[in-house]
Amino acid sequence: MRVRSFPASRDGLKGGGGHTLPGARGTRRHPDAVQQGAADDRCIRVLADVPLWTTVLQLLAAGLVGGFCVLQWVWWRGSLRSDGPAWAVWLSAAMALMLLTAGLHGVTPSPLGRGVLGFVHAQLVAAVVLLCLPATRAFGGSRLRLAPWVAVTATLLAVRALLWVLAPPGTGAAGGPTGRALAVALLFVALGVTVGYVVASLGAVRITRLGWLLVAAGSMSLVLLASGVLLDERHAGAALAGLWPIPLAFGLESLALVRLRRAQLTAQRRELMRDALADLTNAAWFSRDPDTLLEHARDVARTVLDDPSVEGSLRPLHRERFVAELFPAAPELLAQHERTFLVDLALVVASAAERYALTDRLSRAAETDALTGLPNRRAADRYLVDTLERAAVERTRVSVLYCDIDGFKDVNDREGHAAGDDLLRRTADFLRTYTDAETYVARLAGDEFAVVVSRAPADAELADLARRLRSGFDARVGNPAGPRLTCGVATWNPEEVVDADALLRHADDAMLDAKRSRSGHRVFDATLRARAEDSRRLRAALERAVEQDRITAWFQPIVDTGTLEVVGLEALARWQEGDKVILPEHWLALAEQTGLIVPIGHAMFRQARRALDRHQMPVAVNLSARELHEADVLERIEEAWGGGPWEHLTVEITESTMLRTTTAVPVLSELRARGARIALDDFGTGFSSLARLARLPVDVLKIDRSFVREVRTPRGAGPVRAIVALAEHHGLDVVAEGVESAGDLQVLVDLGVRQAQGMFIGRPAPGLPVRGARPGPRTDLPRRARARIVPRPLRVVTGGADAGDLSAAEEANLGTSEML
Repeated sequence: MRVRSFPASRDGLKGGGGHTLPGARGTRRHPDAVQQGAADDRCIRVLADVPLWTTVLQLLAAGLVGGFCVLQWVWWRGSLRSDGPAWAVWLSAAMALMLLTAGLHGVTPSPLGRGVLGFVHAQLVAAVVLLCLPATRAFGGSRLRLAPWVAVTATLLAVRALLWVLAPPGTGAAGGPTGRALAVALLFVALGVTVGYVVASLGAVRITRLGWLLVAAGSMSLVLLASGVLLDERHAGAALAGLWPIPLAFGLESLALVRLRRAQLTAQRRELMRDALADLTNAAWFSRDPDTLLEHARDVARTVLDDPSVEGSLRPLHRERFVAELFPAAPELLAQHERTFLVDLALVVASAAERYALTDRLSRAAETDALTGLPNRRAADRYLVDTLERAAVERTRVSVLYCDIDGFKDVNDREGHAAGDDLLRRTADFLRTYTDAETYVARLAGDEFAVVVSRAPADAELADLARRLRSGFDARVGNPAGPRLTCGVATWNPEEVVDADALLRHADDAMLDAKRSRSGHRVFDATLRARAEDSRRLRAALERAVEQDRITAWFQPIVDTGTLEVVGLEALARWQEGDKVILPEHWLALAEQTGLIVPIGHAMFRQARRALDRHQMPVAVNLSARELHEADVLERIEEAWGGGPWEHLTVEITESTMLRTTTAVPVLSELRARGARIALDDFGTGFSSLARLARLPVDVLKIDRSFVREVRTPRGAGPVRAIVALAEHHGLDVVAEGVESAGDLQVLVDLGVRQAQGMFIGRPAPGLPVRGARPGPRTDLPRRARARIVPRPLRVVTGGADAGDLSAAEEANLGTSEML
């Protein structure tokens, strides 16, 4: 069955391919027309009289190729819009339009429409031929220069299109059969150029099986086109010529489908790669072994790439740098994104290895003493906790030998810090000789070292170890006149609570006791344990007392030595514990050590301010060295004093504290600028130069009780006389402390001391001694003192209220005796 064209008139005017009307098969045609149509069909049979099934097949192929264009467009968008998918879309679209035009030509009755479709079809054929050039290059052809081939092909096809316009088939226009033959020749020449480029381009590359399929399909289409044009049998040639694009379209769409599937698989694999890379990155934060992480990366690469031949390597470089590699048995078969994936995995492994090495180095630096190379206090604490926990399970004893270098400061002062550092290094090397599987040596701080024995022997063997450490140090590190090693030993028993800090503290206490006793070593025994428990209880009680504000101020009078008039008060801290009063000598050192002296001093200033308001008398308050080290000492004093009259406040500080505390002079100068008086306590016992006294912010010199105690001897009177002269020269007041007898008071009066305090004059009390009725002169004092000192009985005022007058006997006894 054939598709017949419809005549343009009753006379049987020729159609585009010489078709006849249905039912008019026997109609005779003009011989010239028959000859002309034969010439046209011989020249080009692409749109000639074809069977109906050919037209149907063309239309079906056009729809199928058009559908594949949509898939190729998806491929193009999923392939990062590369050249290969783009040219495949354009080539498939041109072929789909060409097949659609050929199918529509066979069923179009209008001669004009058939002519237009024929021209469009011819140009689409030219477009397909021309598009094959860049598509071949994009699909993996060699890098031949494309521009000359495109220029030649485009020129040939443009001339063919011009000839088609001048002499369309079946019109008998100028040029006749010769022009039409030339158009066909030009088409075949253009095809030859395209085929030549394809052969030259693909001949230099390796062609895959899919590529050979596309080459075979293109060759088949070329053979069909040439056969359709050159065959003598008209209908068979027309059928072959009408179906020539189908093999090429089949090959092209097969390539597109395969590549689309590859693009989908590649996209899926890239998602797997991203997930695998994220999983490896997360694992790198939790793992601490680079070899384990490398094995993980290798397994991930094998799973994602489906290649069990992938192996990995990790090599260290200089300065804790690493390089990692992941490689398959055939790396040349990998795609670019697969190579990138392996490189990314290797970079994660290498970076993690470098981070692990840096972390280990920083950990070692954080737990290693830079000078000696021994573990530091942090490492020792961690090791001791682990050792005690293990010993609690194994029921074994753990001992600590706390070692301190006696005379280390002298070495620093005498020979310099370089010598001190060398001594520490030699000490560390010496202690390392005692290190074994059961012993751990660390430098705790300064010149203090610790030796931890994880499975401690008996106390006698531990004492012998301490003796051997001391004697070995003398023989190998120190010298008979140089520094020596003092050791304190403390042992933890399984029945005790696991407390590493307490064990170190006990060993430190034993070492300090050995220093005090100069025994060289001491084991922390029951005696020291009881003393430590007493200290612990005392500290806890003192903390409670400070918290409950039970550290109160007692006041000792400062009197005029000529009249025994009370001219001022000194606030002294007393600890009120129930009905008992605990004196400072039992807890003052502990308060200084623990820092509790700071709130205690704050409370003394606050109570002194209340005493000033209550008794209207100047008050002196002691300021400790620990308080001077506080950054906000001025703010604390100002808050406690409440902005009152500063001229009635005297701040007492020891001579050694003023000279050794760098912040003392600025703080005291600021207080003095506000109006407060500064008293230098315990004067004469420090190491200050008398020449510096004029530059210090001082108003009062308080003579130490050690000089007052011997003031009635020439040895004691001389320093007092010198201090009085020095004070007069600098315009300072003088107060003598610790006056215990009337004889001491008389000598001080003779030496020119105008103010004094002491147990003979008045004891510290929570009340205030004030003047009572003036009695007659004393007859038991020397005549010179009798004229200046007119004692009167005192009464005690507590809380601002009078406690009542003393009895006559008491008045007689308290003339020059102690005041409560």
